[in-house]
Amino acid sequence: MYGLIWGHLFSSMDVILERYQRYSFEERAVLDPSIGNQANWGDEYGSLKIKLDALQKSQRQLLGEQLDPLTTKELQQLEQQLDSSLKHIRSRKNQLLFESISELQKKEKSLKDQNGVLQKHLVETEKEKNNVLSNIHHQEQLNGATNIHHQEQLNGATTSSPSPTPATAQDSMATPNIGPYQSRESGGGNPEPQPSPAQANNSNLPPWMLSTISNR
Repeated sequence: MYGLIWGHLFSSMDVILERYQRYSFEERAVLDPSIGNQANWGDEYGSLKIKLDALQKSQRQLLGEQLDPLTTKELQQLEQQLDSSLKHIRSRKNQLLFESISELQKKEKSLKDQNGVLQKHLVETEKEKNNVLSNIHHQEQLNGATNIHHQEQLNGATTSSPSPTPATAQDSMATPNIGPYQSRESGGGNPEPQPSPAQANNSNLPPWMLSTISNR
């Protein structure tokens, strides 16, 4: 009976001491706030340490490690978590692929538009170049035709009024012969003297007039 009483008293004493320590700590925390902060930090550290250990354990299990202590139900839950994670991963991957494809399609459209503008500019430039070359060729043809026409006019004027030859000019400058007296030239002799105009006219008169003229 004394043993039971002693045991009851001992247990009661433990409860009393625990309460005393708790109340004493709370009283000191009220008097000194730093003590309460240290206690809170200690409790927070312990809680964070437990959470960190649980996360590391879950990470190792997701990687396929430390699976021996798990039950069938825990393994099924782990498998469901992995399936859900894979679905999220695939969904995110597909989303990124679709966004990348959409961006590439936009770039393709932009490049096609730029290519169309450049092609149009190239066609216009080629057209202007052909027009310039055609105008130059047409102008060259006009200049050539004008030069040919001018040359033909010059040739026609030269043909219609030829310059006199030296022989013709010399013949025109020769002294004409009048009457029956004509100039004669021998192979190397001197020409005979030509009669004066009075003598040429007297040769046609009768003799009796010639004597009268000679007496004068």
